[in-house]
Amino acid sequence: MNKPWSLAERSRAPLAILPTPLEDLPRLSQELQRHGPAPSILIKRDDCTGLAGGGNKARKLEYLVGDALLQGADTLVTLGAIQSNHARQTAAAAARNGLGCVLLLTDKISGRGASYRANGNILLDRLLGADIRVLSAEQDAMEALEQTLTALRAQGRRPYFIPIGGSNALGGLAYLDALVELAGQAKAAGRQIDHIVLATGSGGTHAGIVAGVQTLGLACAVHGISVSRQAEEARGIVAGLARDTLALAGSQSVADLSITIDDSQIGPGYGQPTVAMLEAVTSVARLEGILLDPVYTGKAMAGLFSLVQRGTFRPDETVVFWHTGGHQGLFAYEELFRDD
Repeated sequence: MNKPWSLAERSRAPLAILPTPLEDLPRLSQELQRHGPAPSILIKRDDCTGLAGGGNKARKLEYLVGDALLQGADTLVTLGAIQSNHARQTAAAAARNGLGCVLLLTDKISGRGASYRANGNILLDRLLGADIRVLSAEQDAMEALEQTLTALRAQGRRPYFIPIGGSNALGGLAYLDALVELAGQAKAAGRQIDHIVLATGSGGTHAGIVAGVQTLGLACAVHGISVSRQAEEARGIVAGLARDTLALAGSQSVADLSITIDDSQIGPGYGQPTVAMLEAVTSVARLEGILLDPVYTGKAMAGLFSLVQRGTFRPDETVVFWHTGGHQGLFAYEELFRDD
């Protein structure tokens, strides 16, 4: 297949171990079927991309860091929460390419234990050599970003800004490619993919997958489980990013996009635990030996369980859960998983 985005591919920085596995979840599927009609469930293991422990951002960063190097940048700058998986992988990508890295991390998740600000992703950020600047919840992150970029340029450095989650058209392009990868794996295995379920945060991964489904003309529904925004707002963000991604890929058809968002799993807010998330993380660990995370994939799997219970899928259908990584965050929420 001749891909119209080949120009962007030539500027990719190799970071991820690809393709990532596509695996059956037989014990989880069997457990769900015990409680009523349920589909077969597969998992796309983007927790296995390899970059500083893996995760979906490795794919996006191949394009984004490639662009940064093409522009002669010497420092990557990005934003995120204290336990940002994206920040961890950006720091790793910078280290691998001999670039500086400045992380502006907002401390906005209340009620967490001491581990939240010392362990998990932020511990790895420090190990990877990032310049970590913690912003209070009251600080304007975009104002802090502009000040940081200005100061770096005044020092003679050449910063390259990467948006939260790597979520722009260039980052989305990586997940258009990832959908092509998934479709090839399914075809080789003789499997029909009817549904894809994933966590929706900053929206770029969801947008790229939607763009890939449209590009390939697949009869596949994509279900985003929001971890932060209400459905209407999240739909707008994903739709805009998907259109930008399709345009960058050279698509002539960017108007009719089906964006499905389920916002039932947000709970008290972004990064705040829910009972359903705890049950999902524990179930997948004990049934399949696979680690999810408290912020993204745990809530996304809880959303998948809820969709099954509501009869969204037929028993003869196949659902792919897209594992976007992030299990490093478990160590920041360790008090949730203790038996004491």
